[in-house]
Amino acid sequence: MKQSRVKSRTSSRKRDHVLLTVNRDVAFRGKRTGFDHWEFIHNALPEINFSEISTETVFLSKRLSFPFMISCMTGGYADAKRINKNLAEVCEEHNIAMGVGSQRQALEDSTYHSSFSVAREAAPTIPIIGNIGAAEVAKITDASSVQRLADLIRADAFAVHLNPLQEFLQPEGSPNFRGVLRGIEILVRGLSVPVIVKEIGAGISKEVAARLLNIGVAIIDVAGAGGTSWAGVEILRRKDENGNDLFWDWGIPTAEALTQVASLKASSPGLCLVASGGMANGLEAAKAFALGADMIAAARPMLQVLMASGKKGLSDHLDGWIKEFKGTMFLVGAATLEKLRHALIVRV
Repeated sequence: MKQSRVKSRTSSRKRDHVLLTVNRDVAFRGKRTGFDHWEFIHNALPEINFSEISTETVFLSKRLSFPFMISCMTGGYADAKRINKNLAEVCEEHNIAMGVGSQRQALEDSTYHSSFSVAREAAPTIPIIGNIGAAEVAKITDASSVQRLADLIRADAFAVHLNPLQEFLQPEGSPNFRGVLRGIEILVRGLSVPVIVKEIGAGISKEVAARLLNIGVAIIDVAGAGGTSWAGVEILRRKDENGNDLFWDWGIPTAEALTQVASLKASSPGLCLVASGGMANGLEAAKAFALGADMIAAARPMLQVLMASGKKGLSDHLDGWIKEFKGTMFLVGAATLEKLRHALIVRV
């Protein structure tokens, strides 16, 4: 009976999260991503043809057509299977990566395992990334339970999401983070796939990234502030009668987190850096790449388009991002992603 109640609470929470992110305004209110403070230097003589531009890259040993991932959003309740199947099919069609939502519910019960495994079934060739929260990682003594989650979706990597702000505000949260770093190190050493460490919208600082690199983490998603406020999501879920939204805008703006962590690449050349957190279009994605990102990720805006306009709408939306990204490359004279990395971009 107790396990059934836990399963019900976790599944209900996951459903709440999706409905709120799709239907309510849970964006940051006063804080922006910071990409508006950066501008490319226009190149009036690009000396390339638009048709020559390539956005191909390699991520997790797989070649992608575009350095993009639809990031971790859902799973673990009934309708999540349909959502993840549709997301995966679009990602497979575009040859981009996909992350599933937190697999905590799959640790508790097998009822909704298919809501996660459907991603690999629908997308057999692209990188698929598993996901578990830091509070669960703090409890582990070996990698076996998380390895089972990775095997469930035949993951190419496994993400640990750091969400102290969300756990602090969540009505049923677990703000117990002592031992998280040790748990991540256990996974780095024990999992059969690489470990990605990501925030969920409050950003990773240079200091935190350095600690992660020190224990062997090689892929970091800064997931900064300026997009979805998960503090806002939990404030709305909590239905706080006092309207206490003090922490709604808490976090490091995405561009700031990105430039901080990118500065570590000089001493850690193997670092793969993912930029997410409020990315609004292909131009901002190109700015993130020029500021040091190796991959771009987004979650809520992609889910919103899927829910409103279906797979065709999401496919068209992604095509728009790719065209904007390539257009930016054309206007700075960068025929390849490596050239874009060295494009002139200045703080304004």
